Amino acid sequence: MTRLASLAAGLFALAPLLSNAAFAQGAPPPTNAPSPAETNPLPTTTVPDTSKSGPDPAAPAPQQVPIPRPAQSGAARSATPPPSTLPTLVTTPGEPNDVDEVTLPAKPVAILSGATKWDEARANLRKAFKTIGDALAKQNLKPAGRPIALFTKTEDDGFQYEAMIPIEAAPAQGSENDGVTFGSSPSGKALRFKHSGTYEEIDGTYETLIAYLDAKEIGVQDRFLEEYVTDLGEGADDKLDINIYALAK
Repeated sequence: MTRLASLAAGLFALAPLLSNAAFAQGAPPPTNAPSPAETNPLPTTTVPDTSKSGPDPAAPAPQQVPIPRPAQSGAARSATPPPSTLPTLVTTPGEPNDVDEVTLPAKPVAILSGATKWDEARANLRKAFKTIGDALAKQNLKPAGRPIALFTKTEDDGFQYEAMIPIEAAPAQGSENDGVTFGSSPSGKALRFKHSGTYEEIDGTYETLIAYLDAKEIGVQDRFLEEYVTDLGEGADDKLDINIYALAK
């Protein structure tokens, strides 16, 4: 029924624990111990001792000398995509780990249908949104809202989707361009749940949402809508804000 149908129900209780563990991982405590450069200052600029036949084993290797942080460009790090000026479907922002009852308006959208494996979802959704953006540019149309994806069918190994970008109005001809068609976004009553974190962590948010629906005995459609408040970046550590909508029956 859901994106998380293959996950065990016992994992529901782990979502808050995993979240707290993630925030508890901070930088290592500061130390007053002197750096290698302080205990053996400027080893590469002093006059070499010609009485020694080889390097001093006590001297630190060059790569052990601390270097400025900007030089560590290859280090893994978390990033937060810049905020967008484009509006969301519901302009009132949601709160993390909270469920809001909202009404989704019908918006004219450019649509590209596709299918993907779960582990390729982020990359393929990014490609779909780029294809839609290129098609809009060819017709001199501009996005009027954040990208959204409707999960129309989910399976153990993947899912089918409709990637959408809201626009001010569909073109008069409604012609197809690179597989991009025009229509309306889903509308009506929905429950909104905000995900804040990486895209790889979104399963935990779905677990919490499904547990909420089960506890409240709320019936919803067999499809979910994701709205990307921040862009789907290329980095696995990118911190994202994503609105998840459970559509009422």
